[in-house]
Amino acid sequence: MPLLLLDLDNTLLPRDAAFRAWAEDFLSENGLPAGDLDWLVMLDGSGYVPRSTVLGAAKRRYGFDRSVDSMLAHYRIGINSHIRCPDSHVAALREAREAGWTLGIVSNGGTAPQLEKIRRTGLAALVDGWVISEEARCLKPDPLIFEIAARRCGFRPAGDRGDWKAQTWMVGDYGPADIAGAAATGLRSAWLHHGRPWAERAYRPTVSSPSLPEAVRVILAAGEHPTAGRGFAAAAAGRAQRSRGRLAVPASRLAPAPARVSPNAPHAPATAKAPAATKAPLPPAATPLGVPLTTAVPLAPVEPAPAAAAG
Repeated sequence: MPLLLLDLDNTLLPRDAAFRAWAEDFLSENGLPAGDLDWLVMLDGSGYVPRSTVLGAAKRRYGFDRSVDSMLAHYRIGINSHIRCPDSHVAALREAREAGWTLGIVSNGGTAPQLEKIRRTGLAALVDGWVISEEARCLKPDPLIFEIAARRCGFRPAGDRGDWKAQTWMVGDYGPADIAGAAATGLRSAWLHHGRPWAERAYRPTVSSPSLPEAVRVILAAGEHPTAGRGFAAAAAGRAQRSRGRLAVPASRLAPAPARVSPNAPHAPATAKAPAATKAPLPPAATPLGVPLTTAVPLAPVEPAPAAAAG
């Protein structure tokens, strides 16, 4: 049974939208200028800036006579009240489940707030397990946190379920944690670009998608055509063509999706043959760096994200 691991913030849950809604409430409740919304969003850094830094800066800017800790408690309640799991994401998870996939969450961040999100949004009932960096005492991109997630989802390093890495995908929006972690662990990965270009040189995702539902569709297509190389590429390319331009990877940013998977990749048999109907090569495409998306590049060391960062 294949395993699908997913990041939490800005992958399963639209965390940045929730922060923006909280910031609007914060300004309104305190009678502060509505025009300061962009300042708060900028300072937030999509959750990767420590909360003490964000709230400490707000305390000084507005002259609040209360502690940062009290502001943090108020913030946690406020932002989680705005967290929702979109119906399209729920449908994608159910589609993967019906296709026989095991589902797990791998999140950087504090245990209490991340666990509250998982439970409040109903994700706890949709997945088989989860791991949060604070309680696991390790952060993405450390391979250990992915191994912990696999064990909690019922997989073992060896056994009757085979090599879990060969049948596992990681989906996430943050390259240095999600995609670098997948590469370091030996997993295939789908990067949610959210309209951004890929900027890392030392590693790259297997495929890139504009949204979680699209990423799941591409991954399920790979599961339906387990042979490596053109069989996978053609199957997913056909899905993109039928969707009339909804490519998993915008040509202006990375490469037409999904990218080819090399027949020599460790997750596929070297002798696998593609079906006759899929032998026509896909048009060549390169990243902004001029390197094909699936070209093997040695993984460079990646600095772990701060412990307070959510993901």
